[in-house]
Amino acid sequence: MPRTTIESEELALQSPGLDLDAVQAMGDQRVVLVVEDDIDTLNLLKLTLRRAGMNVVGALDGKQAIRKWMESNPNIVLLDIMMPEMDGWETLSQLRAITDAPIIILSALTQKDNVVRGLRQGADDYVGKPFAGDEVIARVEAALRRSGPKTPVSKIAFPENGLSMDLETHQASYRGNTIDLTPREFSVLEILAKHHPKPVSYETLATEVWGQDNEKIRERIKWIVYLLRQKIEKDPSNPKLILNKTRYGYHLAVE
Repeated sequence: MPRTTIESEELALQSPGLDLDAVQAMGDQRVVLVVEDDIDTLNLLKLTLRRAGMNVVGALDGKQAIRKWMESNPNIVLLDIMMPEMDGWETLSQLRAITDAPIIILSALTQKDNVVRGLRQGADDYVGKPFAGDEVIARVEAALRRSGPKTPVSKIAFPENGLSMDLETHQASYRGNTIDLTPREFSVLEILAKHHPKPVSYETLATEVWGQDNEKIRERIKWIVYLLRQKIEKDPSNPKLILNKTRYGYHLAVE
């Protein structure tokens, strides 16, 4: 085993924070989402934050970042700019549309124009690369002090597919068009979105929306999904967004 791997494992044992990509329980500690396409830098940041007593979750690109944010509801985001697929500018814009959590840009783009652009676009701070670990920790702690307690997730968004849901107003939109949904329709779509990317069973949908599970309710679920497809799918007879999982339930096919 290479020495660097041994050293990393020894440091990890000394780190009071959790790597939430490896475990599920988040505990009561602060959660930091690190968005960085360089795996070595991502792991270094994770380790540095964990040693400071914070839980961490990582994303290698902007698409992953949106999904990880919805899964973990972090207190703060550390965001790289130069990434494949969806770059940091677009990711920043998408995150700002769904959360007020502090966002700190970590980037090698240190020119004044980039710093000003980041701050004007909604970032709370901007740190140039290469960075010092203790400086990053200090800036994270300062941003967390200013932001106060974490607020519950109030919006769900899948930018690649254009689907978004506001959990407070119960409004939904798809590809820029507002979708007029009944409370039951919204609830079913919300559960499919919250469980994404996993499929959702008939039992889960029945108990979470109706509070019980029986054949009559399962037939009602199928009717609700039929209505959702009529309102959302381009071709309801050949759905691309809400897919059947044979003899199990449904799967929301978004990225």
